[in-house]
Amino acid sequence: MELTIHFFFNLSLIMVLLFVGVLWSEKLKSLRSIQITAAIIFILSLVICLLFTYPLHESYFLDLRLIPIIIGGLYMGLGPILAAIAIGLRAIYGLDSGFLFTAFYFLFIALLCFELSPWFLKKSSRKRILLSVIITFLLSLPEAITLILMDLFYPVFDVWFAYAIIQPLGVGMIAYFIEEIDKSILLRQHVIKAKRLEAVEQMGAAISHEIRNPLTAAIGFVQLLQDHTLSEEKRTQYLSILKNELQSAERVIQDYLTFSKPQINVHQPFNIHDELKHVVQLLEPTANRNSVQIVEDFSMWGTIEGDPQKFHQCMVNIMKNAIEAMPNGGILTVETKTTSSKVMIRIQDTGSGMSREQIDRLGEPYYSTKGDKGTGLGLMVVYSIARAMKGTIHVESEPGAGTTFELTFRTIPSTLENPETKEASEIGL
Repeated sequence: MELTIHFFFNLSLIMVLLFVGVLWSEKLKSLRSIQITAAIIFILSLVICLLFTYPLHESYFLDLRLIPIIIGGLYMGLGPILAAIAIGLRAIYGLDSGFLFTAFYFLFIALLCFELSPWFLKKSSRKRILLSVIITFLLSLPEAITLILMDLFYPVFDVWFAYAIIQPLGVGMIAYFIEEIDKSILLRQHVIKAKRLEAVEQMGAAISHEIRNPLTAAIGFVQLLQDHTLSEEKRTQYLSILKNELQSAERVIQDYLTFSKPQINVHQPFNIHDELKHVVQLLEPTANRNSVQIVEDFSMWGTIEGDPQKFHQCMVNIMKNAIEAMPNGGILTVETKTTSSKVMIRIQDTGSGMSREQIDRLGEPYYSTKGDKGTGLGLMVVYSIARAMKGTIHVESEPGAGTTFELTFRTIPSTLENPETKEASEIGL
């Protein structure tokens, strides 16, 4: 039973290696990367089998090298490559009669699997598993018969069980494992494709809805402007409204372009203190109209690298959403915190808050906490810009308890003047 125990040990090592490979492949996105990982797993399996080989005789070493050669040959067409590696590894133990037998035996199996691979891959999942077991069983017989005929006083049952049961069983288990992984990958690709199509449909609906409204209004005012009896005062008023409607449509298009192409083309150091001050000043009229008090604390400042305009757009979208979440008034707190390597911007409102489900869906296409009044483009832009600037966003909220956005960016060493010192010097302190 010693050979049987050793083969089971070999098989367990191969299965562990395969499991590690699967965990690693979960992080990979391209099919090519997954295939390269699988090839490396098969090669490592050969190395492990030879490291823990069973020396039956000074010229004969027994292990499960056949399993990676058959699986790799049938599923990936790697039979000749794996066989060449297996033969090269076997040569380390000596160029004896056992080496010659191994070389011819593995080359025959590799070429056979290579030829069978296209036909094999056309079969259904169940048939592939069954065929891999049958092929392994048939290819294991010559080696088992050879060992028995050599009359090395080794138990016949042990030899037959090791080669006729363990090897086909191992191949069947690994084949089943591969088929399940393949199904999982196909399912995941199908889900991703479906989500992309859904996102495109939702995005199209959002853009169409948001652009149609101002354009419809603009067309109406253009028609009114065609009236030659219109007074100059009314004409000026209509032109102003027309301009505002067209600017509204332009903002929607700009948000979409920012979301679809969030790459940061401008890389320059800028002080978040100055940008946040500017955003607060810009939004003060909107806050006053909604009876919202803005409380700011920018005593901790930092310098980050990126596009100041897109950073400005990101902050405007978050603060504007926060103000709109307090229709009956409230307090909007904007503060900064810094560490040696990071700067955190904290934006907190006292609005209606959000549920966990709403938080999880923030940044999704066409998802808005405003219901029919919004498209979700604003927060999509926020998340896109933050990712492009290598920042992170953390949101905390509870229904009725307000919402807190925390944005974290990596700081850089700065030669810019401290804004607090600059302000003090300007007033002569």
